[in-house]
Amino acid sequence: MPIFSTFAIYFIIWWLTLFAVLPIGMRTQAEEKEVVPGSVESAPARFRAGRIFLLTTVLAAVIHLAWYVVSVRLGYGIDSIPQFAPKFY
Repeated sequence: MPIFSTFAIYFIIWWLTLFAVLPIGMRTQAEEKEVVPGSVESAPARFRAGRIFLLTTVLAAVIHLAWYVVSVRLGYGIDSIPQFAPKFY
């Protein structure tokens, strides 16, 4: 598999993982009872970008490794899915 394709798939996995990781451990300003004037109460009290990006990178690497092993090393792909629908041709 070309290296560019591998990085593209990793980037897609990383981006999807980012949105799954964002709400983990987040506390709102309303929960902390420290609402900054001009912001909504549901805004994060402390946004920890470094921690979120690190966790996203690690989880995406694990998911990407699993995808790589299953698809490239074991040879399972989209053609491995059984076709149950009747063929009308």
